[in-house]
Amino acid sequence: MTMPGYDLYHPDALTTSVVFASPHSGRDYPDDFLRASVLDRRSIRSSEDAFVDILFRAARDFGAPLLAARVPRAYVDLNRGPDELDPAVIDGIRRPGHNPRIASGLGVIPRVVSNGRAIYRGKITLAEARGRLASCWHPYHAALQQQLDAAHALFGEAILIDCHSMPREAVDCVVRTGSRRPDVVIGDRFGSSASTCVIDGVEAALRAAGLTVARNTPFAGAFVTQYYGRPSRRQHAIQVEIDRSLYMDEQRIEPRPDFAAFKELMTRVAAAIAEIGRASAAPLAAE
Repeated sequence: MTMPGYDLYHPDALTTSVVFASPHSGRDYPDDFLRASVLDRRSIRSSEDAFVDILFRAARDFGAPLLAARVPRAYVDLNRGPDELDPAVIDGIRRPGHNPRIASGLGVIPRVVSNGRAIYRGKITLAEARGRLASCWHPYHAALQQQLDAAHALFGEAILIDCHSMPREAVDCVVRTGSRRPDVVIGDRFGSSASTCVIDGVEAALRAAGLTVARNTPFAGAFVTQYYGRPSRRQHAIQVEIDRSLYMDEQRIEPRPDFAAFKELMTRVAAAIAEIGRASAAPLAAE
């Protein structure tokens, strides 16, 4: 199913409580947005989790839906709260209390892309910001909640895998001398957004594919994991950040020649993660 702000790749039948989502891989840039920006197209794309939706596209073959943004992160950030409005880029907004994401220019309507490069010459109107939320943010999150509710109704639980990618240098600050760089960082907000058994299972699936995994450092999860992660209600949310250099040329924003091989590896990971939701939900589904 295709909607203005997202694509929903739904399986023929739900057989697992896992829901995959990719909020930052959108690449449909409105012409008027590009005209309003001071950046060229390649620069403005630097905020994308490019091709992450393609890496997880096979999720529906394993009985799990994939919700993938079409709208780009630089236009509206679906991994931010709708109230994270930046007065430095939106006219008519009061200065909020301290919010590090807003302060760095990465609110729900971003002011900058990677490396702090400004997107606009000036500000946009509050009406424009609200229009983006109404047309893109709210429909995406309504669709996400619908998929989680469907999984919970059928299996008694829901497991959200929030799929992202990170620049290779993002983990430079946490790599100790002599240790191997993490290929993937998984985040459960230090145990608050998912049960131990669920995140242990996700880590095991990644490690079984030969990937090095770190937890919560430097990425513990943002709005999506904080908002949707309710392990006490059997609704779990885990953020997965993949090193972009494993599958793409970060400068050109193009797939590497061996992209297909890495996609196949991530297909195996998706299958193993889907199995986590199938195994834990099987007794409930059989009742």
